[in-house]
Amino acid sequence: MSMRIPRERPRSREEYQRGLPDYHDPTAGFGGAAPAYSALTLRIWLAAIGILLAAGAGFLFATIEMWWVTVLMGLVVVGLVIDLAWVVHRKRRGEPG
Repeated sequence: MSMRIPRERPRSREEYQRGLPDYHDPTAGFGGAAPAYSALTLRIWLAAIGILLAAGAGFLFATIEMWWVTVLMGLVVVGLVIDLAWVVHRKRRGEPG
């Protein structure tokens, strides 16, 4: 694993708008591959669909009184809401995707 070089200045909005190459990519540049960019819009859609499905499943399990599965689905919904909020924050910051 490569060692990260500390940045001397914070990133500018223009850098985020251009995209951060190899952002969180452990295989960056492996075999001459082009830098990877994040697919934030896809993550927003997947999180939103996951929230709807997990909430629906939690409701169905609550109606048949399987409480441990209801609680589990509630925790999944909370995790997905946190993920959705973070991805929307990154999109508003100006990252492409």
